[in-house]
Amino acid sequence: MKAALLSLALLGSQAALASDRVPELNVEATCKATTATDKAMGLVLAQSYEGCMSDETSARTQLVTLWQTTSASVRNECTGEAVVGGTQSYVDLLTCIQMSDDANPRPQLTLRGASKNRNTPH
Repeated sequence: MKAALLSLALLGSQAALASDRVPELNVEATCKATTATDKAMGLVLAQSYEGCMSDETSARTQLVTLWQTTSASVRNECTGEAVVGGTQSYVDLLTCIQMSDDANPRPQLTLRGASKNRNTPH
């Protein structure tokens, strides 16, 4: 019984630590799928895989700098939104955090990456 409680305590502390870092998202798969979808749809402004990955990397870099200053509740909510539906995007995660940050606005860059909203006008 004590071993089970210790295991649960350790798992709980690891989960808390994990939320203190930007989550690891599989943006490579999402960018590949996004590029294929854009091409299949014949989009005039289809984004290349390299462009998608560049935007996702840039978004992740920005997230690293603001992650600790963002409340845990916002981080958790936005992480859920960034991975919903099987797609994973740092651009979506960054956008969600920026939109929820009314008290401390930060400059926003125009990034598309693998965002679900990549084809909407900015």
